Amino acid sequence: MTAEASAKPSVKPIGDNSFNIAAHGLRGIASLMVFFAHLLGGTAEHVYASNAGYVDGITPFWNFGTFGVCLFFVISGFVILPSAIRYSPTEFAARRFMRLYPLFFAFSVLFIVMNAATNLYPETNNLTSVLAGLTFLNLLARTEQLTPNAWSLTFEVWFYVFMAAFVFVAVRRPSKLGLAVLTLLAALFIARYPIALYFVAGGLIRLAHDRYEWVSRGHHRLAESAAFAACVFLSTRGHYDYHWSDFQNAEVPLLVAATALYFCLAVSRNSLTALLLGNRLLRYFGTVSYSLYLVHPYTYFLTRAAFSHAHLFTANVAVSMGAFIVVTGAITWILTHFANRTLELWPYEFVYHQKIYRSTSQPSAARLWLALNTKRSAWLRG
Repeated sequence: MTAEASAKPSVKPIGDNSFNIAAHGLRGIASLMVFFAHLLGGTAEHVYASNAGYVDGITPFWNFGTFGVCLFFVISGFVILPSAIRYSPTEFAARRFMRLYPLFFAFSVLFIVMNAATNLYPETNNLTSVLAGLTFLNLLARTEQLTPNAWSLTFEVWFYVFMAAFVFVAVRRPSKLGLAVLTLLAALFIARYPIALYFVAGGLIRLAHDRYEWVSRGHHRLAESAAFAACVFLSTRGHYDYHWSDFQNAEVPLLVAATALYFCLAVSRNSLTALLLGNRLLRYFGTVSYSLYLVHPYTYFLTRAAFSHAHLFTANVAVSMGAFIVVTGAITWILTHFANRTLELWPYEFVYHQKIYRSTSQPSAARLWLALNTKRSAWLRG
């Protein structure tokens, strides 16, 4: 090996679509964070609102739970780039549709029917909101999404659109004008919705992770632990809607930076997170995380209504909430497992004859990126 070659950083081709244990496990952790946040925060708002001790006590946990959605966005940015590289825009869109829409559509229809019968959410009980929600155009129509939690899916879909478009104009069909227009549109989207910074962070981490060996194989467990502690501390300090006005609080940009740093270290092959989340149970929660995310608002609401009707929310908050969490958790797990098998995994696997989560690497994605990079380099030289 020459001195020049040895001086170069260790580089591997971008687009390796290998299964990442830490990212998969963090999916499950994020969904559980949101689940417990809704159980605790929902009862604080609707059941024990007059109990100041309970409300104050669960507030940090509620704040940390809502941070789980931001963690989902980072994970999405990290895992979606290889798919955008591996598949043509048409196939990428089709696969994303089969991955997300059957489960989303089923619960959206459930919400539409229930809301039509009860008018519990009158602002979405109209044709405009229904059509905008079903087509993920609610951000443009300025209406609310339909089923609870689905607001984040609208962002996910728009993230996918930007990612696929970026790969197309940057490397598949290089276009300086197209790249400039796309960059402007992405900047406008981020300016309107700063929470998209989490997705951008995930995408950039993917680029670094797939290109540099020192990132993907590093031993940084002390820094990883410190970054994780910073995420927990900062995310429990307040509930943020991620308007730019929130960024006047120094803790918000610090939280975004700490999250990016932690995730970058967590997805390395030798990370502490990968070690802790590699067990079978947490891998299972990672697999069912999307179903859990959409199922649990319904099980929470119905169980809460049953407990309220039976007067099971008593002055003994610890006992009442313990029973409520156990019952809701059991019902949620059963329905989540069923929804995952029938509405999430089965449609995709039936159409494409392959599992959604594959633990083997996909070298063809790496080869595709190399081919695209060769084409891009020729375009830049021209």
